[in-house]
Amino acid sequence: MENNSDSVLEMYLYETNTLLEQLDNIMLSAEQADTLSEDDVNEIFRIMHTLKGSAAMMEFEPLMTIAHRIEDLFYLIRENTMEVVPEQDRPQLFDLLFKSIDYFRNEVSKIENGEPLSNNIDNFLNAINMFINKINGETAEAQGQAQTQPAQAASAVKTSGADANHRYSLRVFLDAGCGMENLRAFMAVNDVKDQCIHEFTYEPEGLETDSSLSESISENGFVMHFSSDDDRKQAIQVVGGLGFVKTYQEIDEEPPQEAAAQAEAVSEPSKVAESTEKEPAPAVKRKVESAETTKTDASGTQNPAHHQIKQSLISVNLSKLDQLMAVVGEIVITEAMVTASPDLKGMDAAKLDNFNKSARQLRKLTDELQDISMSLRMVPVSGTFQKMRRIVRDMGQKLGRRANLTIIGEDTEIDKTIVDAISDPIMHIVRNSMDHGIEPDEETRIAAGKNPEGEIILSAQNTGSEVIIRIEDDGAGVDSDAVLRKAIKQGLASPDVDYSQREILNFLMMPGFSTNTEVTEFSGRGVGMDVVKKNIESVAGTVLMTSEFGKGTCTTLKIPLTTAIMDGMEVAVGDSIFTIPLQTIRQSFNASESDIIHDAMQGEMIGKMDNFYPVVRLHELYGLEPRARKTDDGIFVWVETSESSYCLFVDELLGEQQVVIKPLPTYLNSFGIKEAGIVGCTILGDGNISLILDVASLLTSNAGFAGY
Repeated sequence: MENNSDSVLEMYLYETNTLLEQLDNIMLSAEQADTLSEDDVNEIFRIMHTLKGSAAMMEFEPLMTIAHRIEDLFYLIRENTMEVVPEQDRPQLFDLLFKSIDYFRNEVSKIENGEPLSNNIDNFLNAINMFINKINGETAEAQGQAQTQPAQAASAVKTSGADANHRYSLRVFLDAGCGMENLRAFMAVNDVKDQCIHEFTYEPEGLETDSSLSESISENGFVMHFSSDDDRKQAIQVVGGLGFVKTYQEIDEEPPQEAAAQAEAVSEPSKVAESTEKEPAPAVKRKVESAETTKTDASGTQNPAHHQIKQSLISVNLSKLDQLMAVVGEIVITEAMVTASPDLKGMDAAKLDNFNKSARQLRKLTDELQDISMSLRMVPVSGTFQKMRRIVRDMGQKLGRRANLTIIGEDTEIDKTIVDAISDPIMHIVRNSMDHGIEPDEETRIAAGKNPEGEIILSAQNTGSEVIIRIEDDGAGVDSDAVLRKAIKQGLASPDVDYSQREILNFLMMPGFSTNTEVTEFSGRGVGMDVVKKNIESVAGTVLMTSEFGKGTCTTLKIPLTTAIMDGMEVAVGDSIFTIPLQTIRQSFNASESDIIHDAMQGEMIGKMDNFYPVVRLHELYGLEPRARKTDDGIFVWVETSESSYCLFVDELLGEQQVVIKPLPTYLNSFGIKEAGIVGCTILGDGNISLILDVASLLTSNAGFAGY
């Protein structure tokens, strides 16, 4: 029972968050247009009605109350069009809706964290009521009457069965296993009531309170009785659009005169049998017009495919997908172990050929299984990108700056876990663009030859092995000299060193570093870009900043498609095998001893493309016995991250391979494994273990500890 409650709560949270995102997008577009279209009004009314019903179902009374009053507000707007809201009052309406979105999000966050809901909603409720009174031209005394309207409207529905005035019935059947059938039936009745249908009745009674009715409704459905066929047709349009309704039946009651005549006709031949068994004739005979009617859309035409499309989508818990990926990873490893088994050596050529054919087919199926399982976890970045519109809007109002957010490639898909991890970094970067980038006054932008309205471009591109996300702005850019002075003042940089533009920008991603001289609501605390760097690197991504003073700034995030399986380059150092993430490799090359430059600190540098890069010899770093001690005998791998670029010296390249990332045992943390430049391991086809290198931290790692 507890698991069922948890699944219901998860579904409630998912649906509520989805509706709030949809509402946010509607309001952002409406605010730009300075009005709400008829479709917008209807959609907001529907969203609030759904939020109200869902909150009532979950017994979240404060949420239900707020949603109910906003629903009343949009009922008034829907009935009178947007003309009922004067132009000077529309900004107040938009602010009211944005505040309601924030209220719901805050309360949903409390639910997710197991915190109690806030019952202090009087001020917000009064603000909504005052706006209703304002546009409705009501006095303060009439406010109480407005609050009783929902109760009066409910009187249009009676919980009695069919009678002479309600002969047109509709029996509605719900989807099998939809859960809480009594409350879903009650929601359907309310939806029909909201379509301004004349008085009608329904049965069974007590839908909103009696959960014991669920089993009966699941088997037999519930019935609504109408006074005319037109009312019933209008109800069919409503229930036909509900996702949890399976089918419905139209049932006509016979007129009273015909029913009496039929009852008399039935009673005549029954007189003979009356002495042995007395059974009263039915008072009313029902005639079923259609045993099972297909759902119709709003136009009344049949749409048999609609139900199938709805049923083709299901929600799956992310933990189950994690388990699936783990199993697929084990299959990939096992398949590699089978095909690389040493027992195959010396096998008969004909048998080996048959085995290789089967192995190729197995590899093909394994690759397909891996692709499908990975695609199940892929979600578009549109949800995360669209949230940034609200941030640009709110900050623009508070800072008094005009800026437009342009979104490109929002359909690009990334692993669900990674999407969750990059949400905060993107938010911080967009906030930086608004606070530090876009100039505070339009005159400054006009004098610089720019559009008075700033522009922020948020784009995503899938390159096949990774996703590149860019956040660009046409603001003031980064003053490198000011950043360097601040870094020297904080002891992060030395005044005697000549730093490159890239190295100076990297100071911005250090903890506690901020160029703001005073703390504001949005910045100045030194928290932001260091969080970006940390979160992106936690999903094996990289951050790169470029900026031109007076022109703007661009932050590039390079994110792997998934963290479970990655493409890597296997390299050998002595008897050990290491894996280098393929997206960090720029080039591999041979070099001679004469190409190496030694600095005063006994360090090594090597020239490449008009620049010099540090050399890291893995055998020295980890205390291994190499096969290639001389520079001429080994090979260099040029790697690059968001803040460093250097060359690794290894014995040889073993080849590119797709590997399954396995976390290292937690007890190794006590040996300083995290500081050793190792992020995890993978199992190779021959059963050996390969350590996966953390290229971002390898250059500064203290790997020369005991045990290596």
